Amino acid sequence: MIGGSMFIELTLLNALQVITLGLVGGVLSGFIGSGGAFFMTPGMMNLGVPGVVAVGTNITHKFGKALMGSRRHGELGHVDKKLGLFMLITAFIGIRLAVWLNASLFHLGGGSHGEGGGSAAGDLYISAIFVTILSIVAISILRDALKKRESGEGPSTKLAELAARVKLPPVIYFPIADVKVSFWIVSVVGLATGYLAGTIGVGGFIGVPAMIYVFGIPAQVAAGTELFLAMFMGAWGAINYAWGGFVDLRLVLLLYLGSLTGIYIGAYGTKVVKERMIRMVTGVIILLCVFSRGIAIPIYLRQLGVINIDAKWDVYFNNASKILLFVSGISGVIVILGAVFRAYAKRRRVQALLPATH
Repeated sequence: MIGGSMFIELTLLNALQVITLGLVGGVLSGFIGSGGAFFMTPGMMNLGVPGVVAVGTNITHKFGKALMGSRRHGELGHVDKKLGLFMLITAFIGIRLAVWLNASLFHLGGGSHGEGGGSAAGDLYISAIFVTILSIVAISILRDALKKRESGEGPSTKLAELAARVKLPPVIYFPIADVKVSFWIVSVVGLATGYLAGTIGVGGFIGVPAMIYVFGIPAQVAAGTELFLAMFMGAWGAINYAWGGFVDLRLVLLLYLGSLTGIYIGAYGTKVVKERMIRMVTGVIILLCVFSRGIAIPIYLRQLGVINIDAKWDVYFNNASKILLFVSGISGVIVILGAVFRAYAKRRRVQALLPATH
């Protein structure tokens, strides 16, 4: 809140929608291995929360989940703390730059949430970054999932081999990841990860692929290290956004109500669903979230006077965006739950046959 005013009225309907966002985002987070921000951030924007507040609230919410996930991966030996700390050096700079830019756009034109206010400029900027980056991510995931790979073939090593040729000192050895990478390459990846995490609340979609394809480290170490990184980025992002008054703690707590339950459901789904299916579901859901956010963009263009359409169309664009977002997320959850229940039923049938077999 800014100046003691609430960003949105927290009616029972709004509260239930935020909890649903947390639940669906949590299931997708546990299933996909991301923070679920690609669903929760635009969902809050559809409810009338300014984009900068949606990002600030979500990055604060992400801190707690990353803390738990990082601890678990650390117990399994999947966290390269040295790599994470080196990436943090520039990730903090990226987050600070993103927070400054988001806050500046919000305050543009008075910093009000409404006609011609800064919120429209900020929402347009966040939406444009969201659509651009996640379109590339979704298409890449779907192409990878549809590609016929030979059994046991791992990710492409072309970029890692190219990066290994860059000997610009200092070249640092990371023991858990078992790779040597120039500090400057690590710095660029850290900066990009932090900037995107601070801009749209989604950093893992850049950090994890970069660690796998550019650094050449194992996928499980990349996931564990990204969670370790996200823990500190979440804390730093929360401090920066809260300092500017862009964190709504009511929404943070409501998101936790849903996400802490959903994440366990999603995590179990990864044990019973094939990896290719996980990638397909991930790509389709992200692409639908991109379409959903794209539908809302004309609202901000009209508020800024870029296009001339009747204001009454805003509610139709927003409702269409919200419906598509919820349908895509809930459909993904249904697919995951269906796989979980089928696996559970199959296990029960096997257990029922065991006495007869003996």
